[in-house]
Amino acid sequence: MEALVPSEQATTGQCVPDASLKELSFYHASEGKPLATPWQVAMTRADYIAQFDLPSGVVLDCACGSGIQLAAYASRLKRPALGVELDRQRAVASCLNLNTIATRYSTFDQGWHRRSLLFSGDGTSSQEIASQAGLESGSVALLMLDPARPRNSRTHGLDEMQPNLPSVFEAWKPYLALTQHGPCIVLDLSPRLTQELRDGVETIVESFWPGVDKTWTWMSRGGGRVDRLELWIGGVATPNVTKRFVRLSRTFGGDDAVIEQGDDMKQERRALQPARRNEWVTILDAALVESGLVDAWLSEQLSNVADTRWDESSPRRPRIHHNGPLKDSSHPFVVASGRVVEILDLPLDETNIDAIVATALANDISALTIRCSVDADIQPRLQGSIDRQLRNRQGRRKAFLTRHATTNHLLLCAQYPKNSDT
Repeated sequence: MEALVPSEQATTGQCVPDASLKELSFYHASEGKPLATPWQVAMTRADYIAQFDLPSGVVLDCACGSGIQLAAYASRLKRPALGVELDRQRAVASCLNLNTIATRYSTFDQGWHRRSLLFSGDGTSSQEIASQAGLESGSVALLMLDPARPRNSRTHGLDEMQPNLPSVFEAWKPYLALTQHGPCIVLDLSPRLTQELRDGVETIVESFWPGVDKTWTWMSRGGGRVDRLELWIGGVATPNVTKRFVRLSRTFGGDDAVIEQGDDMKQERRALQPARRNEWVTILDAALVESGLVDAWLSEQLSNVADTRWDESSPRRPRIHHNGPLKDSSHPFVVASGRVVEILDLPLDETNIDAIVATALANDISALTIRCSVDADIQPRLQGSIDRQLRNRQGRRKAFLTRHATTNHLLLCAQYPKNSDT
């Protein structure tokens, strides 16, 4: 077990611009860059953690990788960082990244940074680490864990995490400071965990801290994918909130879109009916649907959720049909929303593209986006033809083209300005 002091670590290697903030660069090692947490994600988590009343003590990451998330927590909370990484080169990179953040925020000589330590070794060797770091019982204010897992695998078992949850909890439980809600723990887990595996994680947690509060958090940077799945435990779990979905702002420092839920809320899925003119069609963020929080969000957006009909034939474009407009059709959870103005019994191909454009012009459409599955070889040609023919025309509305799942009819959906009844 080798101890490294970040403030004494000489700079080595090449830094790489961060994926979310290009003016900030981090060090990586041993193919660590693809696994690194973008700074926007790291700081969003740190800002959420800062809202809780944490006990005194260090921030511990016992599988810290490049240390970017550890640097965000430590600098935001002004708590000493204690990182452990099996790969020595990554441990050195963690030191350098802590220095980078301390320099950026002009806190290099502050106590949190001067008292930070990195260890190259096994993250479950708690007694040896505690002895060298001078830790006593209850010295860890926040434990975070992002265990390694098989790469390029659609699924994996809980026993494939390294280090695994039981060994980490067993090793560090004596050192965790307790609040009235239990210890403060954040688990950064694979977004691909099934419900069965998430239940398994909860079972492990319960075996160490029975009845402790738990908040699952899904985080997305857009594109319909879940980028991060976390379980917030004990003193950092939000009371009466079991699930949270966070859609990060498109710009660093912007406002995130958040939906939270307590008890499970599951509306009965109504079957899709034949398409009708003047009904509304909304394509939702697939990551929101995957999180299981879509019903809670729809209850805020629609006056009568029971009128919702689901077309989930495409996981990439989950779609609902409903009788009235959303309260906020420009919400970040919405890919597109509009009213059906035409139903076309035509294949979407180059033979029919002129007829589709003519229908769009007849409905005062200035821009039309294809939002349904089309052969990848012809989709650019179809969209390009639509764009060229509508360019510089006098239409006033934007629209999208989607396909009804059961009839295969094309639906031309006009997007209306916010709060418009037109």
